[in-house]
Amino acid sequence: MIELDNLSFTYRTAEADAVPALGGVNLKIEPGQLVAIIGHNGSGKSTLVKLLTAVLYPTEGEIRIDGVPVDRDHQWDIRRKVSVVFQDPDDQLVMNRVVDDVAFGPENLGLPRDEISERVRSSLEMLGLEEIGGRLIEDLSPGQKQRVAIAGALAMRPRFLVLDEPTSLLPVPVARRLISTVTNLSRKEGTGVLHVTHSMYEAVLFERVVVMDEGRVILDGTPAEVFANVNRLREVGLDVPLAASLAHRLRARGIPLEGDILSIEDLRTALSVAADPSPSG
Repeated sequence: MIELDNLSFTYRTAEADAVPALGGVNLKIEPGQLVAIIGHNGSGKSTLVKLLTAVLYPTEGEIRIDGVPVDRDHQWDIRRKVSVVFQDPDDQLVMNRVVDDVAFGPENLGLPRDEISERVRSSLEMLGLEEIGGRLIEDLSPGQKQRVAIAGALAMRPRFLVLDEPTSLLPVPVARRLISTVTNLSRKEGTGVLHVTHSMYEAVLFERVVVMDEGRVILDGTPAEVFANVNRLREVGLDVPLAASLAHRLRARGIPLEGDILSIEDLRTALSVAADPSPSG
């Protein structure tokens, strides 16, 4: 479990230049949970990622991952438990060939050669990359590169996988396939996934949505619960899925739409019921 207790972080170049980035954040994230983290630029998302991966350490409060505190003494323990995939895969793909890049992390753990080979084989298979294991990284498409980056992260066998806006440079269909692959892997392997994103349309695909603003958590719940707060989200510069926005406007005009509305299909169903509320038969 990831536990954030009254977590705060301040960037300091000098005392007079202190810049608070997070303040009083409390969260608990269970293993295997699929969580989207959204917020505008400057909301604290990137700082949170760096704290979860022991790149930074709390100024106040505490982070624990499976009971292990995020501090300098436990840096490598944390990095074995949490793997991260960045926005631009070129920032983390370090080897020339696909198979070598996926093996890079396990090799740095000092694992036996047989175990490294098994982890590489398994990770490539999970991401559907077996056919391109021998190819050069430079010859891959952006979507393939991102899948290789995820395979490398999974080869570390983390308890939690952090996706730091990995789809922002991808076409929408490729991004959706990538999210589908990751969520299916999570359910199969029991890996917790934290997906940092600007995309509301990706956020609705997750079990839980956490909204950040000015370094604090302002909303936390299921997608339906969070995106029902249309006015609050707009106050902090965030949009909502089109169907949720239309449902909000229709309800404000007195149309009794029932149920959670996150997709156009949900809206069609709710409008159909509102137009003919009598039970069938």
